[in-house]
Amino acid sequence: MLERLPASASWISRRVFNYKSPIANYKFFCSPYAMELRKDPITRSWVITGDDVIDPLPQSEACRFCGPSAAPAKVIANLPGVDGIAWSARSVVHPHALYHIEGEAARRADGLYDRMGSVGAHEVLLENPRHDGDLWNASDFEVEQFLRLAALRIQDLKRDSRFKYVSIFKNHGEGAGQEFEHPTSQLTATTFVPRRVLYELRAGRDYFESKERCVFCDILAQEERQSLRIVETRGDYVAFCPYAPRTPYETWILPRSHESSFERTGSSRVGSLTDLAALLRRTLQRIRTVTEGFHLVLHTSPNSQHPSATLGYWKTLDDDYHWHIEILPILEAKAKSYTFKEIYYSPVTSETAVKRLREAKI
Repeated sequence: MLERLPASASWISRRVFNYKSPIANYKFFCSPYAMELRKDPITRSWVITGDDVIDPLPQSEACRFCGPSAAPAKVIANLPGVDGIAWSARSVVHPHALYHIEGEAARRADGLYDRMGSVGAHEVLLENPRHDGDLWNASDFEVEQFLRLAALRIQDLKRDSRFKYVSIFKNHGEGAGQEFEHPTSQLTATTFVPRRVLYELRAGRDYFESKERCVFCDILAQEERQSLRIVETRGDYVAFCPYAPRTPYETWILPRSHESSFERTGSSRVGSLTDLAALLRRTLQRIRTVTEGFHLVLHTSPNSQHPSATLGYWKTLDDDYHWHIEILPILEAKAKSYTFKEIYYSPVTSETAVKRLREAKI
């Protein structure tokens, strides 16, 4: 059962709360936020920017999330632990959150440009109470608990009509921008849909209008039929290297059963994520035989509880979109793989990558 703070609790801030001074907290909540969102009219990307430079988190040998010296954290939600442990997966306020929960976005014009406030949510998802409980060396139960927490947090935040999209991502390794030593992922809820997801939504809608089928389902069916780029299957889930990889050893995980929303899968029934947990753990083990650094991103459907009246990709969303996990490894020797963000370069084909990943000793 998910343990959650009272709805009245204000749980997103851009700085660490001052627990000893209610007056300081009051001043904090009454102060304006310097960060704002600006839209590029050419690429239609939203960028969060501002001049309020935040001091970096203090470096310490002690973990801020576990042990006797852990820093106070604003806990949002817990999944209960077992064997006397208080929790198995936990969501807390990011100590330097980019988005804040209070107020409205107040989208407005700036000449030909668009801008709005950085309203949203920014959370740290603690994957495991153990400091060494990374996803690739945790038990399947522990990974499943983390996935279930992610599903419940997405489900909860989608109740807020201001939020169009909820992202779950993990940056691991120095080259990936890892922030914390403790095993963590992050969550952001935004008042816009990220551009990469928009590409997928539009492509999925166009494919469905032409063929009345889900393009992700068709891709997965062909990959399984050809069996050239399949890394591993586990129950209803398949890990494979995409036909046109953006980075060497890029790997996707999809469910065979069509579902646009990860949170519906994750909260539908007990055991629905067991095979996914095992496959995710083993896939990360394989990737870490090649490199330690990677980006992991969960792609799920936008907030269809409050659909847009003008955007066409909402109409057939449940039929044409398919949630999935994307893992993009970072190979230091292949730095130019990441220099072109629209025309990608990968010196390793998916077929070669699959052979290496299948043969990896895990």
